[in-house]
Amino acid sequence: MIFDDTPGAAPSAPPVLAVSALNQAVARMLERNFPLIWVAGEVSNFTRAASGHWYFTLKDDGAQVRAVMFKGRSQYAGFTPREGDKVEVRTLVTLYAPRGDYQLNVESIRRAGVGNLYEAFLRLKEKLEQEGLFNPARKRPLPVFTRCVGIVTSLQAAALRDILSTLQRRAPHVRIVLYPTPVQGDGAAAKIAAAVTTASERAECDVLLVCRGGGSIEDLWSFNDENVARAIVACPVPVISGVGHETDFTIADFAADLRAPTPTAAAELCATPRNDWINLLQGQASDLTRAFKRHLAERGQTVDWLSRRLVSPSAYINHERVKLGALQARLAHATRTPLNQAGFQLRHLRTRLQNQLPDTRHLRLQLNDQSRRMSSAIASVTQRQRQWLAAQTAQLELLNPQRTLERGYAIVTNNKGQVLRKPSQLQPRSTVTVRLAGGSADVDIAGVQPALD
Repeated sequence: MIFDDTPGAAPSAPPVLAVSALNQAVARMLERNFPLIWVAGEVSNFTRAASGHWYFTLKDDGAQVRAVMFKGRSQYAGFTPREGDKVEVRTLVTLYAPRGDYQLNVESIRRAGVGNLYEAFLRLKEKLEQEGLFNPARKRPLPVFTRCVGIVTSLQAAALRDILSTLQRRAPHVRIVLYPTPVQGDGAAAKIAAAVTTASERAECDVLLVCRGGGSIEDLWSFNDENVARAIVACPVPVISGVGHETDFTIADFAADLRAPTPTAAAELCATPRNDWINLLQGQASDLTRAFKRHLAERGQTVDWLSRRLVSPSAYINHERVKLGALQARLAHATRTPLNQAGFQLRHLRTRLQNQLPDTRHLRLQLNDQSRRMSSAIASVTQRQRQWLAAQTAQLELLNPQRTLERGYAIVTNNKGQVLRKPSQLQPRSTVTVRLAGGSADVDIAGVQPALD
């Protein structure tokens, strides 16, 4: 209510609002006070209008609320809710003014629990990415020519039929090895990892496909398992992941060497179509045929050119014989001319040498006379030296101490080896050494008597 507070003024009547204005005011108030929020509940009374809008009621055990999701949003939902589905909606709280109905204007919808699953997906993706499992440098290229393709999927999966039909149509020459495994449900992730490990150990395939058809995030959750990702990374052969539809991404897609948007696309990527190989071989055969024909034509031209140059063998031999005779004559002339020139030059040099040589006969006679005189002088000097040496030897023999000892003399030395010549050098009760002609003897001195004058 609005009151006029002017002094003395009479109270004014409260304003009157139209129903549409009231509903619009309430709608604006709700939208201002309730920003986009997530609301969980069970779907009931679901209706798809001809316009493409979705109308349904979201309820729990204690309450319910109407909800609408317009076509511009619902076409990106990824699934169509069914009666009784547990969902979570990101919504704006508002009021439908024409009827005054409080409702939720849904921006996006997901199955209940998807938020937690998505958070777990992001945590695992970040962990494995930090370990380098998603590094593009680690991923291997597909083989150029695929002979055998391994498939990890369920025997009942529609994806298997799509893959087999695609390979049969595009590459019937490729051998297929199936590693059957459940692709959803309890324990499916461990069995998928075991199937990939089996394919790795058997090593009988050139490419391994890990596939399944589309579904909700819960249906695809087995491919968001860490063991599956590590098994794919450890696989020695290139792995192509074809899980779900184009908008579906799983951890297996990031770990694989190549991601295909669908299982059918994976089958198309794993092997080059046989028709492409046939066209390539036909093109190469055509190129080879043209090259061979061109080579034969060139060789034919060479044969024609050589045949025109070919002459009679006898004529060729006669021609070569004439050439040989000419070469022999040139060789003889070339050999004889230098020899003649060298002989003439040698005779000329000999004559010059003889003219330059001195007369050595007189000098040779003088040299012979000097040699005889030198030989006579050397003989005379040698004779005189020998005579002088004999005289010196005889004199030395006379002075030899041994000859003196042989005549009966002796040499007396003390213990220091000094020769004793005087009696004063002798001490009583001392020992001296007496050297004789035939040896030596140690003698004790009993007494010393000096010589009498």
